[in-house]
This record gives sequence, structure tokens and C-alpha cells, in this order.
Amino acid sequence: MNNPKVCIQTDLGEILLELFPAQAPITVANFLRYVDENRYQGATFYRTVRLDNQPQSPVKIEVIQGGLGMGHHSAKLPPIPLETTDLTGLRHLDGTVSMARLEPDSAQSEFFICIGDQPELDYGGKRNPDGQGFAAFGRVLEGMEVVQQIHQLPAGGDVPPVQGQWILQPVRLISIKCV
Repeated sequence: MNNPKVCIQTDLGEILLELFPAQAPITVANFLRYVDENRYQGATFYRTVRLDNQPQSPVKIEVIQGGLGMGHHSAKLPPIPLETTDLTGLRHLDGTVSMARLEPDSAQSEFFICIGDQPELDYGGKRNPDGQGFAAFGRVLEGMEVVQQIHQLPAGGDVPPVQGQWILQPVRLISIKCV
């Protein structure tokens, strides 16, 4: 079986993802439901986490985050169970796509892409105090140069309750669809 592929067209170019439903079936099904039902309409990449913009965090990571935003949005689906990396065997390597969350079983629409290897986001990692890590479910096949460009955009203002900063001019997800 071929893994599903999703193309994200942004203001800055395309990012092609490969998803891993055999390893992370719940997370992939959730993400594909957002894609298939056009729930990411109006979504953006709105947060960048770099080594220079998370001064309060003892555990530094590098990611960009996108989706419908951290607050309430009518297109958001109910939260899904956390598929930890110790269950899936996936790791937060350069280009990994993963679900953002605040606590276990709270992921909805927000996802992030790793810049460089980020082992502190895996199960047992120290980025999240609960040690459960995040649900990796895919990887970037093409377009890491677009991810890098988004990562370096001007940002400002802390993103409570997590670390990083809001991108001053968020990057629109013009379309996101299966290919």
C-alpha cells in the first residue's frame, strides 16, 4: 500500500508530505479528515520556534507550526488520542510532521514540522513536562526550503503557554489536498 501524500500550497511555495497510516492510524485519519473536508480553509503557518526565541525554555527545539490557531475555531474536530512515538516507532527527525498539543489526548488541528532532529519531542523527551511527547505522523518529501524560509520569518511576541513566537505576517495555506 502506498502512503498518502498531501500537498500544501503556501504563499511561499509547495510542501509535499508523506503520511504514515500504518504507524499512526488515528493521527493520520484525523489529519486527512481536515484535508478531505476542507477544514484547513483559512489556515496559516503562524508560529516559529527557533533557538533565539524561546529564552524561558530549558529545552530548545526548532519547528514551524500551522493550522487553524490555538483558540476556538468552528472547523475544529474533537481531540484525538495521543499516539506516542514509543507506540508508533516514528521519531521527530528533520522534516517530521507531528500534531501539536498542550496535554495528552488534546490534539485537534494544529501540526508542526521539525527543523533538524528534535528528540526532545519524542516519548520520554523533556520538551513537554508530561514526558509523553508528540504524535509524529508524516514527513516532508519536498519543500524543506519553504519550511526553512517560514522558520526564518520575522516573529515577535511570546506564544503563551508554549515557547516560540508568532510570525508577524503568517503564511497562508492557500490549499491543502491529497495528491
